[in-house]
Amino acid sequence: MSRARLNVFLEPNHAKRLDELACMKRVPKSGIVAAALASYLSPDGADRREALVARRLESLCATFGHMQRDQMILVEALALFIRHHFAITPPIPESQQEAARAQSKARFEQFIEQVARNLQRGDTLVQDIVEELSPTPNDRSHKDRSS
Repeated sequence: MSRARLNVFLEPNHAKRLDELACMKRVPKSGIVAAALASYLSPDGADRREALVARRLESLCATFGHMQRDQMILVEALALFIRHHFAITPPIPESQQEAARAQSKARFEQFIEQVARNLQRGDTLVQDIVEELSPTPNDRSHKDRSS
């Protein structure tokens, strides 16, 4: 069987990965390239790629659906908090508004600093709450033993 010689140019990182794979598998680089090309050009290759893309799109759609649900929960929780806050907070008399603004500015800065610290550490209040509401099996077994 005669084979055609072909010179190709590869990106440096692709060439390096091809070298590593050929070394690891102990096969010639031309064999790896021939197998990849055969797979790419095979009639069912396009169907496989299309199926992979379709599965990935389905996964992304599910992820976006979860994100949309989570965002709706967040918006609803915020709206309920705002309604509650306005319902229980009395109006501030005109004479105390300047002091209230100064205090609220300081408290807001503390709030932002706390959010930044939590995000830098990877801690979130939501994670803490979820962990409290749904303990891990180890937590449950510890509670069972202590009862």
